[in-house]
Amino acid sequence: MKKFNVLVVGGGSTWTPGLLKGICARQKTFPINRLVMFDVNENRQKTIGEFAKILFQEEYPEIKFDYTVDKEKAFAEDIDFVFVQMRTGGYTMREKDEKIPLSLGLIGQETCGPGGFAYGMRSISDMVQLVKDVREKNKNAWILNYTNPAAIVADALQRIFPEDNKILNICDQPENLLRSYGRLLDRDPREFDPIYFGLNHFGWFTHLYDQQGNDLLPELREMILEGGFRPVDYEQRDKSWLETYAMVEQMVRDFPDYLPNTYLQYYLYPDKVLNKLNPSYTRANEVMDGREKRVFEECNRIISVGTAKDSHVVHNDAHGEFILIVAESIAFNKGDNFVVILKNDGIIENLPHDAMVEVAASLTANGPRPYAVGTIPTFYKGLIEGQYAYERLTAEAYIEGSYQKALQALTLNRTVVSALKAREILDALIEANKEYWPELK
Repeated sequence: MKKFNVLVVGGGSTWTPGLLKGICARQKTFPINRLVMFDVNENRQKTIGEFAKILFQEEYPEIKFDYTVDKEKAFAEDIDFVFVQMRTGGYTMREKDEKIPLSLGLIGQETCGPGGFAYGMRSISDMVQLVKDVREKNKNAWILNYTNPAAIVADALQRIFPEDNKILNICDQPENLLRSYGRLLDRDPREFDPIYFGLNHFGWFTHLYDQQGNDLLPELREMILEGGFRPVDYEQRDKSWLETYAMVEQMVRDFPDYLPNTYLQYYLYPDKVLNKLNPSYTRANEVMDGREKRVFEECNRIISVGTAKDSHVVHNDAHGEFILIVAESIAFNKGDNFVVILKNDGIIENLPHDAMVEVAASLTANGPRPYAVGTIPTFYKGLIEGQYAYERLTAEAYIEGSYQKALQALTLNRTVVSALKAREILDALIEANKEYWPELK
């Protein structure tokens, strides 16, 4: 069986240990010859990298592993897959993304609303440079991108690299939802055949078939309405995530046609969500005090004792495994089904052909083969078209350096609506992101 060379960009992420554990768990189905981690933050990556050395020594000794902050060392001609999970600006800027909108009476969230706009404008720059760095050395490597906000990043990359057919933008939230459905139904989620449509963080499951062709969605809907909804790994989730998943019940009660992505709460109930948010302690603070602290403390403990055995914090989560099973399907032409982000081109008949939609597709060695959705109802079409326009204008604002398009984008966003508020938040975000954004004129 062929062994692959893999580059992980964003090696210092708190999600990396789960990815590394996933690599160990799937070494027989996705064998790796050489793994290199790259990050611009040397201190964070060193901790994860030293943990990785111990982990691989115990669980995957034949893998060739290294970590580096040197681009020349990281980006090689023989890389087969690039796994990307960057966070431009780190938690410092994430905290600003969340707190600046809240200070002005708007939702503060890292991928939705003004915070997502700010994050997207920062992410585009680094993602464009990453693609250029990879393609300078390697024209054929698959770039599997987790970097958020995925919808804005995907739109920008499609516009800047329209002929590059080996960039695949993915998100683990639909996968997390499928696993949560599996736990609720006591079924293996990999056996589900889902039908899904929308944009990233803005979509719905319309059907959920089992291997016998039975649609499980009606049963699942009733279970959620009667008993609520929790993530598959709720024992390990922070409080804000439990509250986020709990809102699914409200959304299903109000709009029972389909099962929603959790992020839709920010767009459907902005006033309710805003009232629950704490302007002085946001999810960024929760993550820094929670997962960030737990992961790095555990990695440091493992480094100090010299063994990764009996580690409970560093686990094989959906985030870590999802990108691997996607790569595995492509590498071995398996054609497995996943929810991924693709150029529409008629997949959803009554949406713009150039929209970057999130739909189910079979992943092969020659790329994704999406499943047609057909025509979607007016309510969902209207919601999506507004969000698509916001995402497109955000990408254009970055590419063209246009203040006007940035203002239009924020005015269209359902968490803002007011043009006066849009201008106020835009000016505040420009000031906070001078180091990262292009100049908007």
